[in-house]
Amino acid sequence: MKQLTLAAGRGFEKHGRPTRKAEFLARMESLIPWAEFCGLIEPYYPKAGNGRPPVGLERMLRMYCVANWFNLSDEACEDALYDVPVFREFCRIDLGRERAPDATTLLKFRHLLEEHQLGAMLFAKVGELLMANGMRLSGGTIVDATLIAAPPSVKNEEKCRDPEMHQTKKGKQWHFGMKLHIGADSKTGLVHRASVTAANVHDSHQVPNLLHGDETRFYGDSAYRGKNQRARLKQIAPNAKDFTNKRAYKNRPLTDADKETNRRKSSVRSRVEHPFLTLKRLWGFAKVRYRGLAKNANRAFAMLAMLNISKWGRPLTGEVRLV
Repeated sequence: MKQLTLAAGRGFEKHGRPTRKAEFLARMESLIPWAEFCGLIEPYYPKAGNGRPPVGLERMLRMYCVANWFNLSDEACEDALYDVPVFREFCRIDLGRERAPDATTLLKFRHLLEEHQLGAMLFAKVGELLMANGMRLSGGTIVDATLIAAPPSVKNEEKCRDPEMHQTKKGKQWHFGMKLHIGADSKTGLVHRASVTAANVHDSHQVPNLLHGDETRFYGDSAYRGKNQRARLKQIAPNAKDFTNKRAYKNRPLTDADKETNRRKSSVRSRVEHPFLTLKRLWGFAKVRYRGLAKNANRAFAMLAMLNISKWGRPLTGEVRLV
């Protein structure tokens, strides 16, 4: 066995380079408004008194972010802090002085956020900060929904599936779980509204929760068309023009002109798919991690807040992004 060099200790590597994981964490470190987030959570966070002092609020928030970005369970996040140096640096943990917060501490912090619906408050706070720092909505809103799968098995202690999740049919395949509905700006792709429902709730029923009311254009796929939907749209956003995709019916196929119109609309509507790509494929939120809608909704809102910061957070640091 060869003798180890000083490069075995972090900081002495001759051929080291920043990994994509480290670059991502450094970028989010500079973008997230930690003071505003901590100020939002602080009124609900345990205070020092009798017993063991609570772990620092910002440190727990950083640990919670790492768990969400890298799709880690509470136990896996604790292990990762001991295994991955860049995680410890991001969470500001020095193992020479202290232990990393354990899985139970992270679980209690997560339950605190869920109990007070702080995920939705973080999402709203990010929107408020972005609007105050120069972001503007274009007037067009794209709505869409995506399925988040839940375990369909009944091989558990209760011998049943999650009662708050339901099944729905998409195409010729059945899916069990929940839906995440979002309303995104048609020019920037910024997610400004969101809601979480069981999977059997029709997409169009959540439109009132996805519009801000000042729209001039309304984009969606063919699931958002219909007489009732147009009447509802006039009440919610009176100035909005309907730019939803036309639907083919039996014995009444789409004409070539209709198909071309749908393609132009879809080129705009595709922006609503980008948040789903990040949430489900990059950050791993394709499956629920907890039982019940409330816990998973809190996670969804918190991740949407982080998503908006990741894509549009530069104005919060004083930088301007030209669209």
